[in-house]
Amino acid sequence: MNNCWFITGTDTNIGKTICSILLLKLACNNGYNTAGYKPIASGSYNHGNKNEDAILLQRFSTIKLKYKEINPFFFIENTSPHIASKKHSISICKKKISLGLYNLKKKSNYILIEGAGGWFTPFSETETIADWVIEEKLNVILVVGIRLGCINHAILTQKAILDSNLKISGWIANYILPNNRYDVEYVNTLKKFLQSKCLGYVKHFRSLNKFYNSKITITLPDFL
Repeated sequence: MNNCWFITGTDTNIGKTICSILLLKLACNNGYNTAGYKPIASGSYNHGNKNEDAILLQRFSTIKLKYKEINPFFFIENTSPHIASKKHSISICKKKISLGLYNLKKKSNYILIEGAGGWFTPFSETETIADWVIEEKLNVILVVGIRLGCINHAILTQKAILDSNLKISGWIANYILPNNRYDVEYVNTLKKFLQSKCLGYVKHFRSLNKFYNSKITITLPDFL
């Protein structure tokens, strides 16, 4: 059976990719054949017809994958996928996303699937990414961006996931702001309200190069 998790966050730009990279690096160090998967991506700053997050997942996967294997649906506009897909008349097909995951499972034994935005990001007028995760019965890892408002967002996201009868394998505290005076209090409160275990902490990085070469400070989730 493959180790496979869906990475969601309390918001967009909250650190899902950073945490996914750290987990991929850690899994690699533990002997796994790893693959990152970004089924739906919106926005590109420097790579034209490719998404930066998906490129990073490709870079830190131990198995060699074509870009399309990692990111089957890409839209250049930095907006919600359902808006971009409607603009370009491209329907996001759940069957194609599931087929991509199936093919990755044949090649690797440790897969991290990064969502787009938060838990209920829509990809059509009637469906959200959460609907696909529920159909696939995936275990979830929640990335919490530590800042004002994160406690409420984390509790609400946890409730939505658990109400879907899915398991949260753990959560990660990502310090997205430098020297935020209330970070310790926020994290201590989250530990009381979130039912899953804290997998670790990701400190704030001013430089991505320093991040890529950083010591891993999170632990692998248990696969059940």
